[in-house]
Amino acid sequence: MIKLTVFFEDPFWKGVFEKICNGKLEICKVVFGKEPKDYEIYEFVLKNYYKLEFSKPLLVDEKLELKLNPKKMQRKIRRTLQKKGIGTKSQQAMKLDYENRKIERRVIYKEKREEIEKLEYQKRQEKKKQKKRGH
Repeated sequence: MIKLTVFFEDPFWKGVFEKICNGKLEICKVVFGKEPKDYEIYEFVLKNYYKLEFSKPLLVDEKLELKLNPKKMQRKIRRTLQKKGIGTKSQQAMKLDYENRKIERRVIYKEKREEIEKLEYQKRQEKKKQKKRGH
């Protein structure tokens, strides 16, 4: 099941794709900029869905939905439309994904910094050797 929630988060319109498959939740956040029309969203999904980078899957407990009577269904739809923002599970998943990416960036940056320091140290040692050979 795939769900797209479009909402306004100052200063841009954003969308959150939620993909639930085999009890696992994957999310992807997209920035639209100005308020997208229905046909623009449809076109975006057709062109870019397979390019989206979803987060790592998180386990989610899915509730089986029983058949609701039409009035109850309408009330539920109205409530979800009136809700602002995105669901708490999605927010938690996005936060967790953000934290994981931040940790990965830190590790990569640290490795690069250590490599640069190692090269600079080797250059200094080589320079010392050259000075000794010169005298």
